[in-house]
Amino acid sequence: MMEAADIREWRTQQVVDPGGHKIGALESIYVDTSTDEPAMATVQIGLPTRHRLVFVPLDGAIVGPDYVKVSYDKSLVKGCPAMGTDDVLPATEEQAIFQHYGLDYQAGAAGERQLARR
Repeated sequence: MMEAADIREWRTQQVVDPGGHKIGALESIYVDTSTDEPAMATVQIGLPTRHRLVFVPLDGAIVGPDYVKVSYDKSLVKGCPAMGTDDVLPATEEQAIFQHYGLDYQAGAAGERQLARR
């Protein structure tokens, strides 16, 4: 798992799946608001004129010299709900991302977000 102090160093690094297939470039890291630990990354995918961001969980991620290897296949990541490169993830859409990967989603007691961008 990536250390929180190293997060900024990994922006723009290639994100690859378990088989080494390139998914896209790491755009940013989102932490779990209850633990402040890295939980998800956004990955920039698509054609140069039509980039978009998809989320991928960081559980089991391995950091290499010029890549971040995630535990999810490229096809699953690319099928995740996406947002534009200049957009912000609406709180109402967080749950759909967790459901896409079969992960439990727990908003805060007062409806706070589970993810925060770092």
